[in-house]
Amino acid sequence: MGIKKVKTRPSNAYRFLHPMHTVLVTCGKASEENIITLAWAMPTSINPPLIAMSVRPTRHSYKLIKETQEFVVNVPPIDIVKETLFCGRCSGKTYDKFKETKLTPLPAKAVKTSIIKECVAHLECKLKQTFATGDHDIFVGEVIEAYANEDSFKDEFDIGKARLIYHVGGNKFVTLSDKMIEPSL
Repeated sequence: MGIKKVKTRPSNAYRFLHPMHTVLVTCGKASEENIITLAWAMPTSINPPLIAMSVRPTRHSYKLIKETQEFVVNVPPIDIVKETLFCGRCSGKTYDKFKETKLTPLPAKAVKTSIIKECVAHLECKLKQTFATGDHDIFVGEVIEAYANEDSFKDEFDIGKARLIYHVGGNKFVTLSDKMIEPSL
């Protein structure tokens, strides 16, 4: 006898793919920078290195990315989960998110928008393509610079040190255990 399956609304289908790795994307220029929290970001190519992320066209960051044609994907640790939630729930049209969260902007290496000091890794991207997909558009950026904290990344994250954020749904987040499982075939 198996476990009974329950039906859900098709609009909840994306939650079947959660928890999702959560990132903070910085965008804009010095006079108007913003931070948007996204759980819908993923690599799409190794060569060239491409990142895709879904952003609703009504978001303030959408306009900034379209205008500047660049952005930075910052990887936050669980230590700044409250700030991460704020950046996802409050609009950059109304709030200066760096000021409100006390996150520290630092100059990026190759793009004009800032990185976030408190994050453990940074992917500086130039916008390559945009695709409309229902109520979100997909931005595809080419990674032109990539770097991470040396104590938490050496070809892969040390999960115990990096303590990355994963979005479960709503205002709920988790981080990974540092227990590694390497199945053999």
